[in-house]
Parts: sequence; structure tokens; C-alpha cells
Amino acid sequence: SNLSFIDFCFTSTTIPKMLLNLQTQSKVITYAGCRTQVFFFIVFGCLDNLLLTVMAYDRFVAICHPLHYTVIMNRQLCGLLALGSWCISVTGSLFETLTLLRLSFCRNVNIAHYFCDFPEVLKLACTNTLINNIAVYFVTIVLGVFPLSGILFSYSQIFSSILRISSVRGKYKAFSTCGSHLSVVSLFYGTGLGVYLSSVATSSSRTSLVASVMYTMVTPML
Repeated sequence: SNLSFIDFCFTSTTIPKMLLNLQTQSKVITYAGCRTQVFFFIVFGCLDNLLLTVMAYDRFVAICHPLHYTVIMNRQLCGLLALGSWCISVTGSLFETLTLLRLSFCRNVNIAHYFCDFPEVLKLACTNTLINNIAVYFVTIVLGVFPLSGILFSYSQIFSSILRISSVRGKYKAFSTCGSHLSVVSLFYGTGLGVYLSSVATSSSRTSLVASVMYTMVTPML
């Protein structure tokens, strides 16, 4: 239910404004509006990362420790994991967004994107963005790479357990419980991390734009 709500909010951060731009043929957004969009985009993006990690752990317990599942994954732990994900995501987003306040921008600038993507906004700054780029990499590693490592570890244990199942029916049942989650993880992380880790290194926005469509529209829709 948290993931469904977050995906709804994640798409609502960018798509309504994009549709309004298309309808009115006006692509203007205020500086305050852009900052707000950046903040909520990062919050819900980080929440997606962390909840997908929590769900991977849930699948790990369900498949590798089925007899202890109800004891380990009790309502209290689930609540704490969800609350922790929210707190960490808001903190990470504040850390990145507040670094925008130290930058200077020209009065009218064009963002080569369909929303205020943080790396694209940084490219338009008139002042040095070294600290901001460091913040992007730091948050990406802490809230992107570390959760992904947790997911990969969980699935390595899951696959190891599945291979030890003797019956084909048992293997199929185990795979079917995590197939949809694994598909979403592959799409979300494959495109999302690719965009943010390459954004500072390259000046081209075309590849970033196409990948962004995948993780901001296609993945939440799925």
C-alpha cells in the first residue's frame, strides 16, 4: 500500500504539470515551483528505492525462512521499516534541495527536460556546482547504491534457496512470488541510476531524457 501510494505521488509530481504545459502550450515554471518539484521528486524517488529494498528483504524472509516469516515480519517491524523509509527519504531530499539555495541562476533559463530534474537544473547555474554535484553523488550512493546492494544480496540468497528445491513446481512457485518485484527493480534501478550517475559526466540530455521517461512513467505504471 505504501509503494502504491508513493508511485501515485511520484508520477503526480511531474506528469500533471507536463500535461498542463502541453494543453496550454506554455512551458513556464517558477523558481519556487521548480524547487518544490525537485524536493518532492527526490522524496518519492528515494522512497521507491527504500521500499523496493524492504520488499526484497520481505521476499528473502518468505522464501529462505518460511517457518519464521510471521514472527520476523510482524506488523511492528513492517511499520518501523515504512516509517524509517519516509524519514530517510525526506532527510536526503532536504539535503539535496537546500544546496540549490546557494546557487545563482539567470532570470530566464531553459531546462532541457519535461520536469525540473535536479542534475539538469544544476547545469543551468551561473555559480560553481561542485558541492551540489558531490551532494548528488552522496545521496545517490547512500539512497541508491546501498539499497541496490541490499536487494542483490537478498536475491542471491533467494536464488540459492530456490536452486536447492528439488521439485520443478516448488521452484516455479518460489520464482513467481518475486518475479514482478524483480522486474520493477530492474527497470527502476537500471534507468534511474544510469541517469544520475552519468548526468554530471556528460553534457548530453537526450539519453537522460529517454531513461527518465522509463523510471518516472513506465515503471510506476507497471
